[in-house]
Amino acid sequence: MRLRIEHVTRYSFSKPVVHGLQRLRLTPKHTQGQKVVEWQMNLAGAKVELAYDDHHHNRTTLVSVESGVTSVEIRCAGTVVTADNHGIIGQISGHMPLWAFLTQTALTKPGPRIRALMAEIDVPKSEPLAMLHSLSALVRANVVYTTGETGVQTAGEEAAVLGKGVCQDHAHIFIGAARALGVPTRYVSGYLMLTDRIEQEAGHAWVEAYIDHLGWVGFDVSNGISPDERYVRVATGCDYREAAPVTGLSYGAGETVLEVRLAVEQQHAQQ
Repeated sequence: MRLRIEHVTRYSFSKPVVHGLQRLRLTPKHTQGQKVVEWQMNLAGAKVELAYDDHHHNRTTLVSVESGVTSVEIRCAGTVVTADNHGIIGQISGHMPLWAFLTQTALTKPGPRIRALMAEIDVPKSEPLAMLHSLSALVRANVVYTTGETGVQTAGEEAAVLGKGVCQDHAHIFIGAARALGVPTRYVSGYLMLTDRIEQEAGHAWVEAYIDHLGWVGFDVSNGISPDERYVRVATGCDYREAAPVTGLSYGAGETVLEVRLAVEQQHAQQ
């Protein structure tokens, strides 16, 4: 499938910025089942300082915010060709050992509620693929997809107790449980083409678990499926913080207002 993506992120500041730095993970990966045909990133109010591949093999761009501006706009657009591999990514490049994806973070560490969900899994560890599908279904059934109840600092255990959350929360809960079960698991941020609309409010998040003889396998907990040709992988990490599209800091900016515009659609014929 040929997907066209346009993603605009705009920060408006109540006061002129004195100094600011941002780390952008907004460039899709070249990987199995995914080929980036073309991708452009244009900035207003900021300039590129450095571009590199981080330890998760994410294409990362470090930008500085221009002194005195009251807004920064990051505009990305491009075309990606995808294939349906039934969620199987396999062995892909990166610098992190598998044991690193067994280590819990502050966002994934399971507490009593996540461990209670784990206790409901009715598939033995000797069948890891089926076990993880069972875990995914349990998380989806017990944590209702609800916007506005959680934020980027919400830990998986908090969302599990609340019983509400978004794709980011589903991912953290799944990761915490899977790691506790001895399965290396990582967070994935990217794009999903929706069937009912082109314009979206935000990108998407899912997880990948490492299974012997298969390699990395994707699970979209929020939608209850394995990623297919409608998905575009952008960044991976141990949790949201390592795969977030934009992270950074600014001084002297006052209050900040964030606006995001995202459109993902199938391109039926090359123009």
